[in-house]
Amino acid sequence: MAQKGVQLDRETFSCSICLDLLKDPVTTACGHSYCMNCIQTHFDEEDRKGIHSCPQCRGTFTARPVMVKNTMLAELVEQLKKTGLQAAPADHCYAGPEDVACDVCTGRKLKAIKSCLVCVISYCEKHIQLHFESPAFGKHKLVAPSKKLQENICSRHDEVMKIFCRTDQQSICYLCIMDEHKGHETVPAAAERTEKQKELEVRRLNIQQRIQEREKDVKLLQQEVEAINGCADKAVEDSEKMFTELIRLIQKRSSDVKQQVRSQQETEVSRVKKLQEKLEQEIAELKRKDGELEQLSHTEDHNQFLHNYPSLSALSESTHSSSINIHPLSYFEDVTAAVSETRDKLQDILREEWTNISLTVTEVDVLLSSPEPKTRAGFLKYSHEITLDPNTANTHLLLSEGNRKVTFMKQQQSYSDHPDRFTGYSQVLSRESLSGRCYWEVEWRGGVVLVAVAYKNIGRAGGDKECGFGYNEKSWALNCNTNNFQFWHNHVRTVLSGPLSSRVGVYLDHRAGILSFYSVSETMTLLHRVQTTFTQPLYAGLWLLDYEATAEMIKVK
Repeated sequence: MAQKGVQLDRETFSCSICLDLLKDPVTTACGHSYCMNCIQTHFDEEDRKGIHSCPQCRGTFTARPVMVKNTMLAELVEQLKKTGLQAAPADHCYAGPEDVACDVCTGRKLKAIKSCLVCVISYCEKHIQLHFESPAFGKHKLVAPSKKLQENICSRHDEVMKIFCRTDQQSICYLCIMDEHKGHETVPAAAERTEKQKELEVRRLNIQQRIQEREKDVKLLQQEVEAINGCADKAVEDSEKMFTELIRLIQKRSSDVKQQVRSQQETEVSRVKKLQEKLEQEIAELKRKDGELEQLSHTEDHNQFLHNYPSLSALSESTHSSSINIHPLSYFEDVTAAVSETRDKLQDILREEWTNISLTVTEVDVLLSSPEPKTRAGFLKYSHEITLDPNTANTHLLLSEGNRKVTFMKQQQSYSDHPDRFTGYSQVLSRESLSGRCYWEVEWRGGVVLVAVAYKNIGRAGGDKECGFGYNEKSWALNCNTNNFQFWHNHVRTVLSGPLSSRVGVYLDHRAGILSFYSVSETMTLLHRVQTTFTQPLYAGLWLLDYEATAEMIKVK
């Protein structure tokens, strides 16, 4: 009992704001005591509202109270401290700022454990007992502690809202039925809850089904990730093996050429040395004969000279000079030339095939491509700023506006020779290659203009069908003229229906093999869509058929 008395003293002399023993205690006009610093801080926050109130009883003051230290209460607190009473420790039974407090407790409030929807009050463990013990509270609905109980009170009639208005889809009290909700479809809130509960269960079932489906999808995607990683590892391993085999083959061919050259070198050197030895022997014999002749020429006795002259042996057959064919520094040049030619061919093959290999790698797409945009704003997300390549422009084409605009001129332009230049048709290709998803717009005027896309290896020289946009398998073209639009591919023409406009939009989804042409004005109208498989990067192209005709790659925003 003594301990209980100490506990009551601690509650009595504690500040209800900080829950500690009072420090510099002050007392409001309504009789509640606080720490000087705690109540001043509370009033500071209320200065913005222009009204001040007691934190406990909510009593209001017309002006901010001037707080004066309660000397007697301060002395009592100090005496209690001397007797061993210290600041009260935080107790898990008392309500903190984040807790729901018991509405029945006075002074320091305990935590509520239940809220009553009928009483619209929250109760602590002590004060809820009456609901459990008295039959009068048997029909009251107890729920988990809630700070939103006041939302169950009608703001107009101050009554508990037990009715639901289906007409206005809101909770109301019974007096509202006779007022602004008169004639509306109303049901008890419990009945509406039952209906909504059924709908909730159906929605939960749908959500759970979707969760299961998504979990299956996640599992499939995880399996797909594993499959991608496995296939990629195998592709890397296989390609490394093949490239290693190719390297070994090249190394073997290099070794074979080296061995053959050395073998031939040895044969030829041996043959030359044999001939060299033969010549050296012949030289020695000639020198000996020359010595004999010289000695005979010095014989003074004429008879002796004539006697010895016939006994001189005849010269052996001389090596014919035509058997010696000297080519300084030209030996094995044909071998070097043959290897060089092989190297160039291999480089060309690797260069051409590398584009296909690289494109094949980038076209690996596990997930389906996103659908084609429906609005111009959607297309503009994929807009590309395209410039024209002067090295491809026919000499009758004048480029301007930063190489974005082209005009067909009668007089030739002073372009330097270049293997990429179109010589037969007044065509030009873009500088940029196009892959992935791209969108661009072309403004055309003054005559017939073909808006096209093409592979880089399309023909350039002359005026046959291998060079003209839309006349071969390497290009696709939209013919724009004052009468209609026409689509050309592989020399097949398709006349299109659609509104004529001076601006054409082109959409490319390289991976999906989609190429679409649009008539662009206030709205976008699809003129033609191609579904195919692109095997190389594409380039934007323009073909002007009339003098003074112009076409411009527009900077879209």
